[in-house]
Amino acid sequence: MAARVHDSVLQTLALIQRQAEDPRRVAAIARRQERELRGWLYEDRPLGDDESSLLASLSTAAADVEELHGVRVELASAGDCPVDASVGPLVLAAREAMTNAAKFAVVEEIDVYAEVTDDDVSVFVRDRGAGFDRAAVPADRRGVVESIEGRMERAGGRATVVTSPGSGTEVELRLPRRAS
Repeated sequence: MAARVHDSVLQTLALIQRQAEDPRRVAAIARRQERELRGWLYEDRPLGDDESSLLASLSTAAADVEELHGVRVELASAGDCPVDASVGPLVLAAREAMTNAAKFAVVEEIDVYAEVTDDDVSVFVRDRGAGFDRAAVPADRRGVVESIEGRMERAGGRATVVTSPGSGTEVELRLPRRAS
């Protein structure tokens, strides 16, 4: 454990010291480290295994979006499950939804909620930002259609995007659980 703390927490503190003049970057770095540390301490996440579960994978995606786009991603959940070939597309669609919100919503915070039941796995990505008119999106812009809706359909699930200009956007991703 000491080696892992050295490799992550102490390295992060050194990085924060070097980035002190950029408060947004420092906040993103600190939040990523906080997520990782909480995962180890309270969620029984294996050390170094960021893809071990839905929550670990979503947390990694959220941290990446925060670092790349300078927004805060709040992650909450009810339940967890392993990430296998059936759940992987859901994580990728959620990551795309977070990225789209970070790029286009003009917000400082994005909310992500994951829920795992016996019947399905769901992720909701919501922002209270600009929203958009789906009919006005140029045909060559395929992010929502292919990377979110199409990906979920190919995986046997569905994606629902609720948005309008000025009202923010909510993306609901739902995937039935396969019997083991």
